[in-house]
Amino acid sequence: MASSPVVALNGALAGRASRGYLERKAPAKARIQASKLCRRFCTLGWASSTGGGIAVEVRRDSVPRSNHLIAAGRRPACIFQAEGYHFLFNALELHHLGLNNLIPNHGLQQTGKGAASYANIRTYVKAGALNSDNRTEPLPRCVVLDIEGTTTPISFVTDVLFPYARDNVGRHLSATFETPETHDDIKLLRSQVEDDLKQGVQGAVPIPGDEAGKEQVIAALVANVEAMIKADRKITALKQLQGHIWQTGFENNELEGVVFEDVPKALTNWHSLGIKVYIYSSGSRLAQRLIFGKTNYGDLRKYLCGFFDTYVGNKKETRSYIEISESLGVDKPSDVLFLTDVYQEAVAAKDAGLKVLILIRPGNGPLPENHGFKTVSSFLEI
Repeated sequence: MASSPVVALNGALAGRASRGYLERKAPAKARIQASKLCRRFCTLGWASSTGGGIAVEVRRDSVPRSNHLIAAGRRPACIFQAEGYHFLFNALELHHLGLNNLIPNHGLQQTGKGAASYANIRTYVKAGALNSDNRTEPLPRCVVLDIEGTTTPISFVTDVLFPYARDNVGRHLSATFETPETHDDIKLLRSQVEDDLKQGVQGAVPIPGDEAGKEQVIAALVANVEAMIKADRKITALKQLQGHIWQTGFENNELEGVVFEDVPKALTNWHSLGIKVYIYSSGSRLAQRLIFGKTNYGDLRKYLCGFFDTYVGNKKETRSYIEISESLGVDKPSDVLFLTDVYQEAVAAKDAGLKVLILIRPGNGPLPENHGFKTVSSFLEI
């Protein structure tokens, strides 16, 4: 059985090994940071220190001794926030990730096959991560992800999914009109349109009764659905029908989900650390499973523990996030990290006690000045 990884701060490196070197200035600050890290690791019982460079050693019988030392730094360069902490642990992931680009501007190189086991880095969850004040912050127990503008480009939703649903709503309703599933969809749409007509919602038109005939009913449904899509309404009646239309597209290989490059890497990392990941989107749970079940990076559903949609509540209402945190069974709402690109959603989640980060992705809308939230452009920055 593999023993725990050994982290050593040692100026001299003996024997042949696979090495990645860090080159940056400010060694004095780096020594302070390295000392704090080493002190923390020694307290946990899986670090030792003699000063000098940084090395990570993995002891495992199945790995050649020449590959036990997989990373080293002659001049420690970990001087900002928790960069040193991330370097030490990301070194253990070289054999999974190849060239390690999780830490910007470090130029980490790999000359041999890494050989660490994720089973040995679960202590990371207990240790947490260092913030800008070098205090240890526990990692979240759960991460809740928005889709549009967070895991997935907005353009995929607006330029691919929405047009597909709009262009195929008539065909879908005609082909499935007599099925129980479509009966339920039509029932929801009728109820929604009745409310819209009472409130004077633009684009709402009356839907005739079944006695009017299939063609007239479908024509009225199509007119209402097109108006709802144009207005980008986040309502269950529309989202449920869209999910069923998209299901046909995915099954016929006419659609494929799109996620940003960092998403599968982050999902893999979080999964290995025991962090549970959930999706919360205005799209139906069916649509969510379709998007992540067939993406440009394969089926990612194995990394997801559950899906929330508008049945739990509006994404801009605090009560929705209270409901989610209670459903996840965490001790306190702050055990949950919510990632979104929408300011109003961030405010609602924060008011519910969740931790929040806002994603800055290509194509996302601008945020208010002095919005007060931390932002990242990649999941790998978290």
